[in-house]
Amino acid sequence: MADIAQLDGDGGLSGGKQGGGSRNSIGWVLLLAGALMAVAVSVAFLDRETARPVILGLLAILAVAGVFLLFALAVGMIRPVSGAAGAGAASNVAESVPEGILVSDRDGRILQANAAYRSLTGAEGLADVKTVERFFAGERDISEQIYRLSQAAAEGRPHQEDLRIERRVLEDEEPDTVWYRVRVQPLVESGSPSGSKRVWQVSDITRDRERQENAFVELQGAIDYLDHAPAGFLSIDGSGNIVYINATLAAWLGRDLGDFERGTVPLAQLVSGDGAALINHLAPAPGEVRTETFDLDLLRRNGKSLPVRLVHKVAYQPDGTAIPSRTLVLNRSATGDEADPLRAVEVRFARFFNSSPFSIATIDAEGRTQRTNAPFAQTFGALLANASEGAGPRGASIYDTVAEADQAALREHVERAVGGVSDFEPVDVQLAGQDKRKARFFVTPVGDAEGDGESAIVYALDITEQKALEEQFAQSQKMQAVGQLAGGIAHDFNNVLTAIIGFSDLLLASHSTTDPSFNDIKSIKENAQRAAGLVRQLLAFSRRQTLRPQVLRLNDAISELAVLLRRLIGAKVKLELGRGRDLWPVKADLTQLEQVIINLAVNARDAMPDGGELVINTRNVPAEDTADFNHALLPEGDYVLTEVHDTGTGIPRDIMDKIFDPFFSTKEVGKGTGLGLSTVYGIVKQTGGFIFCDSEVGAGTTFRIFLPRCEASDAGSAGQVAKAEIKDLTGQGAILIVEDEDAVRAFAARALSAAGYTVVEAATGLEALDRMAEMGGKVDLVLSDVVMPEMDGPTMLREMRKTNKELKIIFVSGYADDAFKRNLDENETFHFLPKPFNLKTLAETVKTVMSQD
Repeated sequence: MADIAQLDGDGGLSGGKQGGGSRNSIGWVLLLAGALMAVAVSVAFLDRETARPVILGLLAILAVAGVFLLFALAVGMIRPVSGAAGAGAASNVAESVPEGILVSDRDGRILQANAAYRSLTGAEGLADVKTVERFFAGERDISEQIYRLSQAAAEGRPHQEDLRIERRVLEDEEPDTVWYRVRVQPLVESGSPSGSKRVWQVSDITRDRERQENAFVELQGAIDYLDHAPAGFLSIDGSGNIVYINATLAAWLGRDLGDFERGTVPLAQLVSGDGAALINHLAPAPGEVRTETFDLDLLRRNGKSLPVRLVHKVAYQPDGTAIPSRTLVLNRSATGDEADPLRAVEVRFARFFNSSPFSIATIDAEGRTQRTNAPFAQTFGALLANASEGAGPRGASIYDTVAEADQAALREHVERAVGGVSDFEPVDVQLAGQDKRKARFFVTPVGDAEGDGESAIVYALDITEQKALEEQFAQSQKMQAVGQLAGGIAHDFNNVLTAIIGFSDLLLASHSTTDPSFNDIKSIKENAQRAAGLVRQLLAFSRRQTLRPQVLRLNDAISELAVLLRRLIGAKVKLELGRGRDLWPVKADLTQLEQVIINLAVNARDAMPDGGELVINTRNVPAEDTADFNHALLPEGDYVLTEVHDTGTGIPRDIMDKIFDPFFSTKEVGKGTGLGLSTVYGIVKQTGGFIFCDSEVGAGTTFRIFLPRCEASDAGSAGQVAKAEIKDLTGQGAILIVEDEDAVRAFAARALSAAGYTVVEAATGLEALDRMAEMGGKVDLVLSDVVMPEMDGPTMLREMRKTNKELKIIFVSGYADDAFKRNLDENETFHFLPKPFNLKTLAETVKTVMSQD
């Protein structure tokens, strides 16, 4: 290298200057070659005797010189130089670099050092050159950094450190700070890192660090000024979260800067109403910048409003990535606009416009939006943004928010408004998209529109929830009316069926099995019991059947039912059970719950004539997850969910609202009563649960049953008679039978008289009180209907308790015991016998109650 000293380990010079020195070396070689040739020619002219000692002397000299050369090469005093031309070029480049460059071997011996390095280290000559470690050896503050550099050099890996050194020119002066940047790395030779040579680079970066520190101080001053400027500033990322807010705006809002950790507070928390939607939906095209002004209300910590004007600037990168916005916030209460009445009216109108509960937009004659308020951006911004490929609400067509089937109706309203017609009814439409949202649009003319400007005003309300509630309420009203009718019919049927079944039992008891009439009477009883099954389904639908609730584990109940289900659905349908882990308990009637699963499974089987898959899943649904199902009538709470899914034909949308109606069926005549799903609906509702259905034609149907979670310690329903197998049905005691149906009363009286009891009959509650008085209150048991003319059963019981505190009573009804339990006193003890009942059930119940203390 030019002027780069090549030094041996002792600091001695092992090579001269590489630039012109290479030419001097060639001259010396030619001179030596010429001398050798001259000697050879001279020896040629000598005789043999004279030439022999001369030749031997020359050879001896050359031998000594060769041995000396080999010794010098071995100890490193002389090093061969390869690629002289390339080395010379490299030397010139290294010498021109302003950084100090030092080349050393692994042992720290200096091989090369350029002039910049010698100048930085203060070396006057080649012999004064020091290694980096020796040069900085006296600086204690940077000893650890020097050690790291030395370790990296020893291991042959690159490493860099910035060194800060304080030096005093005079002892009594302030120290000067000097910065050095030191880097070490292996020397690259022949395209690969050397294993023994290291290159050190040393730069004085004091001025660069001073400039950085000055820039940082200036930046800190600018930030400090921005934080305490007389205007508010904030920045929002693409997700609508605040990434910067200055101290002024935080103080206006009554908050601390520490409350706004970067990217954790959404703008919507600070803006009143739906104002944040206006800002979040301001989306320019990729690569463009948009600036808009909004008059909004921000929310202070104390809940009060802060009227502000936002100058919002937002930009998108060419790839569509949002750049954090830059927003100037002006405090409207401190701007003095009240002095300008027109300006004050404009600001007040803007605040009212954006705070309105209505979605409002102005449109031109073609239906393109011109101005929108915050609720409009919140409700329709996403639909318009999708339709306009991300351009935002402004400029998009209002028709793009509406489903295609309703666009003609909305267009008609807009055209009438553009034509100046203002007295026009609103239009209810389905919004575009798959979320089944509905809205009500009011369209009025502007009045002073000119050209292609604002021609009409559109007011819109999201009525999705209202429509859903209306439909659900109408369905509920219909179901309630039908349920009341079904319950009333079932009550009368139960009385008739009780008499038929009871008298059939009396006849069967008086006929032997060989009697020709025995089978006829048995057929009458069996068909009456079959009719009773239909009546129970009607009562289940009307939610008036008798339930025996108990605490259940659904997984256990469904597992025990699996064998029966597989037989019911057949071999062509595959049954899959998915049992949720740690399932909460529920309180339900096990028999009725099994009936629900069986009915749904049978319906699923019929919907898969060619086979398919039936999946029953259970899982817990915490209260916070109930909203995810998007069912308006499902209140928040903890539920156990049972899903019954099939891969069948599905249910058409036009009959979806009728599937729970009694006697509604899509099956052929004679293949169903139409009470299956209505029974399911009634059982689930009476249990306190909810049932919903989702179906798609050709894709299958899913029924979801939500049963409320209960504590395992909850007890079952009181009032049920726990029966054991009783062989002797006879007994003694006075029984008062109160029943307004003559046939039912007659059957019960004959049955109990035949069992040995003393029976007294009464057709009404008032008559029963008279019979009680006639007997002096000496009645052991009252068997009474619940619903009777003049006086019902609970009222009659309260009167009887006045004279007989120990009276036992069995209420008989076709309705559930819960239907009248609330009319009794809080601690009243009673027993219950549901209609229709047969002879054996009646006798067992009376025997069990009479035997209790």
